[in-house]
Amino acid sequence: MKALAMMAITSCFLIAADDPPMPKADPQAAVEPRSKPGPGQAFLAKFAGDWDVAKAFYPRSGEPSRAQGRCHQAMIHEGRFLQSDFVFSQGGKDSTGMGIIGFEPETGTFTSFWTDSRQTKMSVRQSREPFDGEKIVLYSRSLDADSKEGRRSKTVSHLEDGGRKLIHRQYAIADGGEERLMMELVMTKREGAAAPR
Repeated sequence: MKALAMMAITSCFLIAADDPPMPKADPQAAVEPRSKPGPGQAFLAKFAGDWDVAKAFYPRSGEPSRAQGRCHQAMIHEGRFLQSDFVFSQGGKDSTGMGIIGFEPETGTFTSFWTDSRQTKMSVRQSREPFDGEKIVLYSRSLDADSKEGRRSKTVSHLEDGGRKLIHRQYAIADGGEERLMMELVMTKREGAAAPR
């Protein structure tokens, strides 16, 4: 009899162990409600993968400076943000860069942060108009509300060739509003290539 009772109790423990845990309340949701990815995330997901990169920097005068590179891009945080990891080679020396960009469905706008091995400051860019479904347009932003905005720029990103080519163009904006092409990245998707190290 004792043996049967022990078997019954053991069976109950084993069954209970197989049950999925009950979901716990999310106290943070009352202050910071969860949000789901939107159309901007679906567009960013097309950027994921490994890319060959041709970089051109256009000075005010003279020939452009060119560099070759590679980039690995992946959606992170359950498909909410795109992280980009770049390696550029120029003059026998490598430089690195890392970007992260997200989309807020409530406002229809993108925000990006950029860091690289050339500088010790972060670059912040943000949309001014809602996403049109075809391109991402970002403007430089300062996080210091009391400081005068430094060099102003605009970056436009779009896909070509059925999603196999990603073009980023950065324009410097003069005080009078004139735009000058400052940098261009032409990224070509690598099929079946490993992520850059």
